[in-house]
Amino acid sequence: MHITFVKKRHADGSSCGKCAEIERRLIRDGHMASIDVVAVADMADVESLGMRLAHEVGTDFAPFFIVRETTQTRVYTIYLKFVREILTPPAAPVGHNSSSVAG
Repeated sequence: MHITFVKKRHADGSSCGKCAEIERRLIRDGHMASIDVVAVADMADVESLGMRLAHEVGTDFAPFFIVRETTQTRVYTIYLKFVREILTPPAAPVGHNSSSVAG
């Protein structure tokens, strides 16, 4: 699995507020190590990596995440959905506990 985080830089050079907040959450939640590439969609440079990726996956939203796996590519524009579906491992099924309680 390869994960790209794309954040926006406004044409005046300032950072996107929502993008900065999501980056802070990635760091706070300990997920930044799972990100392979951080790309900037520079609104003043249509050839910037982030702008090319946005065009490639067909999104106008930032921040967003591109998750590439062997057979598919998924795009997430909602942080919590991305974390829930990609970064949080599934819980063990209920009732599959190896210990038993005598009673």
